[in-house]
Amino acid sequence: MTARQDYLKPTDIIDFNHPSVMKKAKELASNSQNPTEISRLCFEFVRDEIKHSYDYRMNPVTLKASEVLEYGTGYCYAKSHLLAALLRANSIPAGICYQRLSKDDNADGGPFCLHALNAVYLEEFGWYRIDARGNKEGVDAQFNPPHEQLAYEIRIEGEADLPEIWADPISVVVEVLTEYKSYDEVYENLPDVPLINKK
Repeated sequence: MTARQDYLKPTDIIDFNHPSVMKKAKELASNSQNPTEISRLCFEFVRDEIKHSYDYRMNPVTLKASEVLEYGTGYCYAKSHLLAALLRANSIPAGICYQRLSKDDNADGGPFCLHALNAVYLEEFGWYRIDARGNKEGVDAQFNPPHEQLAYEIRIEGEADLPEIWADPISVVVEVLTEYKSYDEVYENLPDVPLINKK
């Protein structure tokens, strides 16, 4: 089990010790001392101000939180890295979660891919999942604890809410964002993991 302290540390990817990330985190929190309110402000900044790479057909492919902030774009994975970094920079425990979803909203099933979101630890609510991928038609993710309003719901067999809260992104995500250099290459090679059937 990951210790709560691990959700407060900088990593190579969740690099909130980078000066620009720290500056933005403090700027977002400048008018509040309340961790829940600061979490909402960080969430809404990443959701609304960082453009989803595929929605906006934007390069470069970003991975580290500092890169996402610098270029103002990222896939859901990269946006979750930035949101985790902004929260941790404000001493709010934050991790990364994944869903397995049907690509292209294909109601008939696969192919499937991972979708990244965040969990933030709020004293009055415990772990609370938030999804800053960016709203669009059919997607309306909000910050309204304890009510969870994510971008996507699990609808069909093969899709799943993966239960883990990761302190750092999983390797298959890092590999895709490192290997491919344009948003369309990433889209053609979105990461996936097989579901493990628990008897």
